Amino acid sequence: MDHEEPEKSRPMSATLLARYLPILQWGRTYDRQALTGDLLAAVIVTIMLIPQSLAYALLAGLPPEAGLYASITPIMLYAIFGTSRALAVGPVAVVSLMTAAAIGNIAEQGTMGYAVAALTLAGLSGAILLAMGLLRLGFLANFLSHPVIAGFITASGILIATSQIKHILGVRAGGDTLPEMVVSLVENLIATNWITLLIGIGATGFLFWVRKGLKPMLRHLGLGLRLADMVTKAGPVLAVVVTTVAVWGLGLDAKGVQIVGVVPQGLPPLTLPSFSTNLIGLLLLPALLISVIGFVESVSVAQTLAAKKRQRIDPDQELIGLGAANIGAAFTGGYPVTGGFARSVVNFDAGAETPAAGAFTAIGLAVAAIALTPLIYFLPTAALAATIIVAVLSLVDFSILKRSWTYSKADFVAVAATTALTLVMGVETGVSTGVVLSIALHLYKSSRPHIAEVGLVPGTQHFRNIHRHTVLTDPTLLTIRIDESLYFANARFLEDYVADRVATDCPITNVVLMCSAINEIDLSALESLEAINHRLRTMDVKLHLSEVKGPVMDRLKRSHFLDALTGQVFLSQYDAMRTLAAKQGLNYPDNPSHAASICSRSALE
Repeated sequence: MDHEEPEKSRPMSATLLARYLPILQWGRTYDRQALTGDLLAAVIVTIMLIPQSLAYALLAGLPPEAGLYASITPIMLYAIFGTSRALAVGPVAVVSLMTAAAIGNIAEQGTMGYAVAALTLAGLSGAILLAMGLLRLGFLANFLSHPVIAGFITASGILIATSQIKHILGVRAGGDTLPEMVVSLVENLIATNWITLLIGIGATGFLFWVRKGLKPMLRHLGLGLRLADMVTKAGPVLAVVVTTVAVWGLGLDAKGVQIVGVVPQGLPPLTLPSFSTNLIGLLLLPALLISVIGFVESVSVAQTLAAKKRQRIDPDQELIGLGAANIGAAFTGGYPVTGGFARSVVNFDAGAETPAAGAFTAIGLAVAAIALTPLIYFLPTAALAATIIVAVLSLVDFSILKRSWTYSKADFVAVAATTALTLVMGVETGVSTGVVLSIALHLYKSSRPHIAEVGLVPGTQHFRNIHRHTVLTDPTLLTIRIDESLYFANARFLEDYVADRVATDCPITNVVLMCSAINEIDLSALESLEAINHRLRTMDVKLHLSEVKGPVMDRLKRSHFLDALTGQVFLSQYDAMRTLAAKQGLNYPDNPSHAASICSRSALE
């Protein structure tokens, strides 16, 4: 027996280890073809990520090297713990903006306290994500509806682009909300540095052209699709190189053009977040919001890309992978990270086969941090601002307002409110309101479930809404279909509906609740069913159930409700109607195609 237990435990241990370390799964089948695809993708993503990481760090209010640091260790850790084979983890625009908003009121930019707060925010975010993953709470992100996310991201894109205009103009301006930013920009407009403005407008225009016109031009000149795509993705690097050389060669820094300056040369340092309870208390809510927003954005991208190759991801393991990445950022000089949409799509299109592509990208960025940082001393911040503006404007999607207005007024309210509050009140208020609105709208919709009075479609055994179809009904029989699970928020609504309907229709002697759409009945709803049963009994009306699902019936059998039920539980609604109509002495043959019209209800009534 002593020898058998280890043998039995080994497969279980191996399975558990493989579950939490996905690298053990794809690593076993790693071959030369996967290596070639991963290396090529890593080269392209590295070229794209260098200017992006520098720019997003500045957006977060941190020195540019923090962006590089946040793109090295976190990517390595995600490659070990993550399940997506194409997701590229690192700094992203929205999380960078949320980071700046979270710690901007706690410490002053450029101070040690600001950097420590950023590390602490990353650590808290990582701990929250890791805990949610271990507890398998990935489903909680579903409470943030797509319309709310779309509204928040659109507003964030506008805020981010507006916040970078000061770098394009070369002026000092501040503000966390759109009105504050606009007022500050107008007040400082007179101080515009025209050389900086020329660089910023030139870089922005060039990057927009790269996105739209460079690839078609290269294809027209005869370049292959893959090569043309790689050159296009390297467009931001070209803008960085040209503007840096221009500032250096013409001495524009002496004429007021702001530059990046000295960037420490070397690998990410070992850092330590703060464990101060006061600071943790101030950052806990922002960290939770960043975690949820980052996870939702990341898992959406990962699932979309995985579906294209008929692969799957594990959302709970994604939480662990992102949690590990953020904890890694906290201990290596970074700030909160997540999976980026643009980078991940580029990674996928470039041929990434496994998460190893991310590890190779991290190696490329480490080489850049060691060897290339002296070359960006003269890089103008206007060029980085142009990179951010062009990247985030693709996030702005006002069409969601029109689509939501046409499809659902409630979703339109959620989108419009989230967008407006994010712009006017700030990022944290906007996303907090979005979360509350998502939950409130769900509760409102489910608290007033659609209830249809149904009748038999002639010639069939199907039952449909009497106000939409021409159906057969029995004047002594009321059949209602509840299109929602019953729980505490909507139980009273059903109770009132049945009472009102029966009170106004004297011939009714039987009420059937058609339960085909009910997946669960909680204790509050059970008590409401008992109240309905009792009230109908006092009116000499019997209550019946039909088409009750197995799990729901199992739970009802554990209560006294079925013993007290005045009527029966029918397998099908057709059986209920046939049986109860026969009890009233009405002719209701077995074959519905030959049934006489007991009472015809038309969709035109």
